[in-house]
Amino acid sequence: MNHTYDAIIVGAGQAGPGLAGRLTDAGMTVALVERKLFGGTCVNTGCTPTKTLVASAYAAFLARRADEYGVSLGSTVSVDMEKIKLRQDTVVRNSREGLETWLTSLGNCTIYRGHARLESATEVRVGNDLLTAQKIFLNVGGRANVPDLPGLDRVTYLNNSSLLQLQILPRHLVIVGGSYVGLEFAQIYRRFGSEVTVVEMADRLIKREDPEVSAGVREILSAEGIQT
Repeated sequence: MNHTYDAIIVGAGQAGPGLAGRLTDAGMTVALVERKLFGGTCVNTGCTPTKTLVASAYAAFLARRADEYGVSLGSTVSVDMEKIKLRQDTVVRNSREGLETWLTSLGNCTIYRGHARLESATEVRVGNDLLTAQKIFLNVGGRANVPDLPGLDRVTYLNNSSLLQLQILPRHLVIVGGSYVGLEFAQIYRRFGSEVTVVEMADRLIKREDPEVSAGVREILSAEGIQT
């Protein structure tokens, strides 16, 4: 079927929903296409789930230091990865469902669920539906960049998305890449109790930062027992 709108937005990630709200507030008709999960990378495999892990890791870190505050917790502090994963999934689901509920309530906004394909400068196909608009906005997500490491194809490895699905605590986690995401996971899992090693091919961590910042971050990580 053919449908005509003032604007088409491909992707319900970080920018798409806000744009849909602004356009519909201006009286425009909008088609919003999402093939998978509302909220995109940030809500589902980025900011939201990782920050729930950061919070759980900080709780474990602080619990181990409880004696410094005059609080006795008794036995060794341990983590329950299944409960941590359940909390993470609950926070993510609530955020995603809240966003989806808001989007479906917008007047003049029609949601299409499926894979979008550009057919011309003004046409987008989603399954059997052909959408036409003078304005098309692409708000597509991202995927992990897997490096061409010798032997990587012969081992099982995790990326930033699959690591979020773990329900067990790795004995030793080796993280390839010493930038923001890698270091965040490094500190999270070290605070959970894993041995953690960070491998960075540059001469220092987070090389885009000033050398003093890189040195300070490495000092903090080393103090927590992370090998770099």
